[in-house]
Amino acid sequence: MKAKLGMSPIAWWNDDLVELSDDVSLEECLRQSRSAGFTGMEKGRRFPDDPDVMLPILKAADVTLCGGWFSGTLVDEDIGANKDRIQPMIELFKAVGAPCIVYGEVGRSIQGKREVPLANKPKLSDDEMKAYARKVTEFGEWCADQGMPLSYHHHMAAVVETEPELDAFMAASGEGIPLLLDAGHLAFAGGDVLRAIDRHHARINHVHVKDIRRSVVDALDRSKQSFLDAVALGAFTVPGDGSLDFGAIVQRLADHGYEGWFVVEAEQDPVKNPPLKMAQIGHKELMRVMTAAGYAVETQGFPKG
Repeated sequence: MKAKLGMSPIAWWNDDLVELSDDVSLEECLRQSRSAGFTGMEKGRRFPDDPDVMLPILKAADVTLCGGWFSGTLVDEDIGANKDRIQPMIELFKAVGAPCIVYGEVGRSIQGKREVPLANKPKLSDDEMKAYARKVTEFGEWCADQGMPLSYHHHMAAVVETEPELDAFMAASGEGIPLLLDAGHLAFAGGDVLRAIDRHHARINHVHVKDIRRSVVDALDRSKQSFLDAVALGAFTVPGDGSLDFGAIVQRLADHGYEGWFVVEAEQDPVKNPPLKMAQIGHKELMRVMTAAGYAVETQGFPKG
């Protein structure tokens, strides 16, 4: 089985917490991740939106674009408004050969609101969840018809956070909206990562190998502390530096035949946790567990020729 290893630039520059950002250029971010062994990088705020500008940067770094976040608002807004906003991203991602766009629901979400505690996360009724899931499916089918599949990101502090919410969303949605499995977010939400893989493996088309520091997560006062508070306290980290058993997680994905990207997404303080060092730790651990699970990890970055 083949797999590719990518990173998210959130280890270098945090979009929600500016104080958790290193003053490094896009080129240096790509250089560091590539030197650690990663062949892909998800899109961040310092990436250009013009493919004619982005492609030479990616080629020089020997890195491909392996995904990127779209802030969806389908829980509240109509499909047309989201189509208008995502269309330029679809064209960009097609031009640079990206595998998918990550759909993150920000409607009603408190993930970017430091003043709102985790306990106040939005909740959908059964009927609301069913209607939302059908709407996201329709949107996913439209994006795929445009030539760029989505990958739905369940996320802390959003309308699909917990394992039961993920199960409900998946039951009411269709194959037109594939799933991004994020181990760290699901574990943070109290879910069972292995059980989720068993239930939803047929729809998983992208994987975030985010780890958590269990001691930080368990010490949170969710009635007072927010998602961003948790990030600032160091709730997330890379595989090999946290509490999750990625040997078991990767093996379970392999058992179900998953092939594709494994992306390290670990937002934390780059001063306390230097991104290059963390990239090296994450890559070493992933290579260990992926080799044990029978994966052949691709080493080619930007396509040759």
